Amino acid sequence: MPYLQTVILGTLAGLTIFLGLPVARLQAVARERLAFLNAVAIGVLFFLFVDILEHAIAPVDADLAAHRAGVWLLLGVLSLGFAVGLLGLVYYMQRARHAGGGSAQRLALVIAAGIGLHNFAEGLAIGTSARAGALSLALLLIVGFGLHNATEGFGIAAPLLGQPVSWRFLGLAGLIGGGPTFLGTLVGYRVTAEPMSVLFLALASGAIVFVIGELLAAGRKLGAPTWQGWGLTVGLLAGLLTDVLLTAVGA
Repeated sequence: MPYLQTVILGTLAGLTIFLGLPVARLQAVARERLAFLNAVAIGVLFFLFVDILEHAIAPVDADLAAHRAGVWLLLGVLSLGFAVGLLGLVYYMQRARHAGGGSAQRLALVIAAGIGLHNFAEGLAIGTSARAGALSLALLLIVGFGLHNATEGFGIAAPLLGQPVSWRFLGLAGLIGGGPTFLGTLVGYRVTAEPMSVLFLALASGAIVFVIGELLAAGRKLGAPTWQGWGLTVGLLAGLLTDVLLTAVGA
């Protein structure tokens, strides 16, 4: 696939994250609905964490099975990336709260950053497959990742529900979450490096673990455990159905 066409389609796949962001503009939402929507975001992010970690571990398992010496490099990159992704956000949010800035908008940006790291890795997959001449695979990845990103937008919007938020802020959050797909496509088309892919997947998985913990804490304050249970179920099923669709089309 030509370079320019690959970049344009990869960018479109990332920008579908904006489809889920307008939910954040909902006002005067009942406590039960807030608990439900917050739990849906947790379900989506939990499934995303499992999916990301699976893809990050796969190259390590392959090298172990083949008894390659490079397995230790990948294992180190995986461990370091996960630790930085999780602990980096822990220390960042501690400092923010100490300064009185632990707001819902700050949490939304943290979620967007974690999703952005994941989307960078998705962009790497798009660019790599396009450069290798696997046109059908590249197109399927673009469509599949685009559908997936549409659900990820809600994960960013969840902490903002019931609070005043500007379209400008949502635009910034969308660029942080979806823009890395464009950057990953650029890099993936030019450079193929497995450790880089593992690193960004590990960073994303660590970041998402932190985000899930924050959303769980917010959900406990809202109460409504029944609504939370249904929300988790819906979120997990949404992630699962998206993954099944990707598998069905060969992505």
